[in-house]
Amino acid sequence: MDVKSRNYLLLNRQALEKDIKTSYIMDHMIADQVLTLQEEEKVKQQERAAMLINIILKKDNNSYRSFYNALLHEGYRDLAALLQDGIPVFSAGNGKSSADGMTSYVKMVLCEGGVPQRPVVFVTRPKLVDAIKQKLCCLGNDPGWVTVYGMAGCGKTVLTAEALRDHQLLEDYFPGGVHWISVGKQDKAGLLMKLQNLCSRLDHDGTFSQRPPLNIEEAKDRLRLLMLRKYPSRPLLVLDDIWDSWVLKAFDNQCQILITSRDRSVTDAVAGNKYEIHVESGLAHEKGLEVLSLFVNKKITELPEQADCIVRECKGSPLVISLIGALLRDFPGRWEYYLKQLQNKQFKRIRKSSSYDYEALDEAMSISVEQLNENIKGYYKDLSILPKDVKVPTKVLCILWDMETEEVEDILQEFVNKSLLFCDRNGKSFHYYLHDLQLDFLTEKNRNQLQDLHKNIVNQYKKYYKLNMPIPSEEDCMYWYNFLAYHMAGANMQKELCDLMFSLDWIKAKTELVGPAHLIHEYVEYSSVLDQKNSIVRENFQEFLSLNGHLLGRQPFPDIIQLGLCQLETSEVYQQAKSLAQQEAGIFYLEWINKKSMKNLSRLVVRPHRDAVYHACFSQDRQRIASCGADKTLQVFKAKSGERLLEIRAHDDEIFCCAFSADGAFVATCSADKKVKIWNSRTGQCMRVYEEHTEQVNCCQFNNRSGQYLLSTCSNDTFIKLWDLNRKYCRNTMFGHVNAVNHCKFSPNDEYVASCSTDGTVKLWEVRSANELKTIEIKDFFKTADEQPDDVEILVKCCSWSQNSAMILVVAKNKLLLFDVKTSDLLKQVTVSHHSMIQYCDFCPGDELVAVALSHCSVELWNIKSLSKVADCRGHMSWVHCVTFSPDGSLFVTSSDDQTIRIWETNKVCKSSHAVLKSELDVVFHNDKVVILAIYNQQHLQLINGNNDSIIMQTEAQECPICCCCLSEDLKFAAFGEENGKIKSCSTFHFIKDGKVLKALEAHRTPVQHCRFTSDCQTLISSAHDSVIQIWSFESSSVLRELNGHEACVRCCTFSSDNKLLATGDDKGEIMIWDTLTGELLHYFSPVTVDEGEPTHSGWVTDLSFSPDSKILVSSGGYLKWWNVTTGESLQTFYTNGTNLKSIHVSPNFNVYVTVDNLGILYVLQKM
Repeated sequence: MDVKSRNYLLLNRQALEKDIKTSYIMDHMIADQVLTLQEEEKVKQQERAAMLINIILKKDNNSYRSFYNALLHEGYRDLAALLQDGIPVFSAGNGKSSADGMTSYVKMVLCEGGVPQRPVVFVTRPKLVDAIKQKLCCLGNDPGWVTVYGMAGCGKTVLTAEALRDHQLLEDYFPGGVHWISVGKQDKAGLLMKLQNLCSRLDHDGTFSQRPPLNIEEAKDRLRLLMLRKYPSRPLLVLDDIWDSWVLKAFDNQCQILITSRDRSVTDAVAGNKYEIHVESGLAHEKGLEVLSLFVNKKITELPEQADCIVRECKGSPLVISLIGALLRDFPGRWEYYLKQLQNKQFKRIRKSSSYDYEALDEAMSISVEQLNENIKGYYKDLSILPKDVKVPTKVLCILWDMETEEVEDILQEFVNKSLLFCDRNGKSFHYYLHDLQLDFLTEKNRNQLQDLHKNIVNQYKKYYKLNMPIPSEEDCMYWYNFLAYHMAGANMQKELCDLMFSLDWIKAKTELVGPAHLIHEYVEYSSVLDQKNSIVRENFQEFLSLNGHLLGRQPFPDIIQLGLCQLETSEVYQQAKSLAQQEAGIFYLEWINKKSMKNLSRLVVRPHRDAVYHACFSQDRQRIASCGADKTLQVFKAKSGERLLEIRAHDDEIFCCAFSADGAFVATCSADKKVKIWNSRTGQCMRVYEEHTEQVNCCQFNNRSGQYLLSTCSNDTFIKLWDLNRKYCRNTMFGHVNAVNHCKFSPNDEYVASCSTDGTVKLWEVRSANELKTIEIKDFFKTADEQPDDVEILVKCCSWSQNSAMILVVAKNKLLLFDVKTSDLLKQVTVSHHSMIQYCDFCPGDELVAVALSHCSVELWNIKSLSKVADCRGHMSWVHCVTFSPDGSLFVTSSDDQTIRIWETNKVCKSSHAVLKSELDVVFHNDKVVILAIYNQQHLQLINGNNDSIIMQTEAQECPICCCCLSEDLKFAAFGEENGKIKSCSTFHFIKDGKVLKALEAHRTPVQHCRFTSDCQTLISSAHDSVIQIWSFESSSVLRELNGHEACVRCCTFSSDNKLLATGDDKGEIMIWDTLTGELLHYFSPVTVDEGEPTHSGWVTDLSFSPDSKILVSSGGYLKWWNVTTGESLQTFYTNGTNLKSIHVSPNFNVYVTVDNLGILYVLQKM
């Protein structure tokens, strides 16, 4: 050791000996191979810290560096700082910090990326490590996948981590670092939590967002942005222990990814370069002996004869050999005893359904547990109810066992030392977890006691927290919010679970931390416990959370009591919210008094699946519906009642599409497992299995003629295939697309098949010859003037034929495009939505109506001839994947991510939509009358008596379209602003009386957006696109004052009742309060940032109104907000079902508020 380094150790020796806890320090030094097991035992037997420093002083520079790094890792930063200046410089250019070639750069990269440390006993497997390195190098600069696969416990994780301990590999190929994620077996909620944690780790400084993503799609986009912008220099993403192929889709962002898995085919569901390394199911015999020799600190030649037999009985499993080795280290004389234990017991699998293939594992586990001290065996049994793949903070176990931290850590260290538990140390924070094999063993062994064990941890939680809830700053907080319900359900504590999950306080606290997805999952997962008395309350809360989940991830967090008050009066959520609101004195709450008018337009809602439903369709006779989805099942049920007729576990992976044959005799399914299957629709018998596609199959459709069974399929392999059900193999393969084909469909006359692809094209094929008829370049209709066609990426989702086969409707992004089949001319084009993507479309027989499924949970019906929307069908709580009409067009069925299928009556939803309200109006309450000024046909004003709906007067037609209008409170005057279509820089105001124009004023240089009188009718305010506000004298027609301060278009303005204050709102969401007399800006309501840069009201402020005492201001936009005028504080927010509220009408006493959203829903709100 360098003299300087030695002096720093000697100088600070007293402080080091006083404070450090040697057991944890030594673990790091043993892992770095600078400390031997004998030296560890010597330290434990004598004065620990003093002996450790004596040993270090006799070693080299690598020991000093290892000791320094161990101090940092274990949280002794102050002590590490004392040694920092004594760190020896690297004598070699490669910066090696130990004999194994690791450098400080490697240690830093792996530590920051969360790569696991070497196990205490580690044997090299250089061929496999080199193979992993070689495949990683093969990725080069291109995105792709390296799969390390093999049986559980074969060492995939350890080998992968070892391959990454290579300076040259990291520096040359992955300069962006390594990011390690332990995935494990996950459902969608669990995967979302993993993605949230990864995004939080990558975006540790909060550059891109202040909140976690709320769903998997948002998390995928966030991850893509982070990788692209914060880590552009080729980082490596390591996904450890992948079970399901669908999980990989969330990480498929053109990254370089290494995965460990038990399933070799797990990457079949993703595209890109792929490389594989197979890890043998067990260690070679010599390697197994080497592991045992390291545990007992003997040469292989010195091992007793029983060692060979033990390795054979362990079947080469690194995990099992390690368990036995740890026992032999503590009891070196028990070789014969442990061999007999392994030989004499009947080896069996952990669980019949388990995928683990080690017969000796449960025996090795039994032996390990039996050797524990009697006084701590019970504590190990308590770990049986820990969730899988979860690292549990020490404090959780302190609460469970009612012990101090140090006592708990000492017990857990015993388990760690015997390889019965794993510890993840991050500074001073300790988290413990069981390998899934160990947890399965404990669960099986203690199966009859699991309920009591769950009950115990719940009771200990209640004893510790009493009536309080965990504090976010505490290390155990996230565990309880994620798993308290899991323990209550496991204990069958129905009352406690209901009290917890039917509490608005719990919902608020949990969703603020982790979003709503996990809580919704719990309502479904634990429904059998929650519904023991009845299911209505659980359904109330599940529906409430599902409908409002998109709001519960916002910052600032919405008032959950106000959201609850929007539920129906019969809902338990409403009753609880009303009770809480009445207890909250002085807080502003509103009741939606006309919410009963909300009608569910669905004819039937069924939930046959346990996961997302991707497709549903009618049989030709309209009596049955077939559906399929992510749960890998095909369901057939009655269209009238929802009664289930068939349930088939049809595929090994997600099923994307299903279709009835024309006579209803067969149902076809296609899946991510690359297979197409044909089923008897009555008996469920599998008639055919086609396996000629090489990637996932996205769509299957039968022809339309009865008696002739032709099926078309399309796949990510870029091919469309035609199948004759009378043959075993494909009849024709049609190729021409250069990317995945998403959809295919026969024309009604069966002459053509249309295919839609991610390459931005639609191709038409002749069925008879299987030749390409023509190609329509859809991406040409999306490119801007500056873009070349090749620069535009357009994913064509699906298509639908007109009944006469002469037209084809194509969906891409948010547009419907109608083409003439013969000429390829674009006949019609509709932009359906600016806020969501179209997922599916279907022509209604009759060629006039088109149904479109949207990603924002709704289905819309459009008249393709008039290009008008005729119905908006709301009810689904998540993405709508599919919509299909019945053969006669009288019904249509929709399927969604929310696991439901809804059947709708076409005429019913169209008639309902005729009552959608318009929002371009002004309302005045005058002598108990409601008087409405409305814009009619863009060129007239109508004055309407709202009490009897009669027209009082109508103006003559104006030359220019009318933009806005207002009434004076005495009803003597009205004002409207118009936009001159010919001269867009010139706009005017007009005053009318008795239907005739009194005055015309040259006002703004841009279109007028808003105008309003003062209560005395002496002054008029106007605002426009030019961001300028003008105050006019009515008598002189002159501008009294011009107010400047807004940066965006000022869309609304209003006077206080005493005319002293003026409020204005603009398109940036900013609201300003002005002194009318002086023009001074008094208050500025800064937009509250929600989501990611989204301002107050989701943008525009569209209307404003003061309370009679001028102390409160209400504003409209994306939703309604109430403000304290003096402080600028938000008093309450009311979120409507739709958005884009154009106005808010307020009663004189400021207790009733009326508005209409963009879905046409009327809201009459009353202050509580």
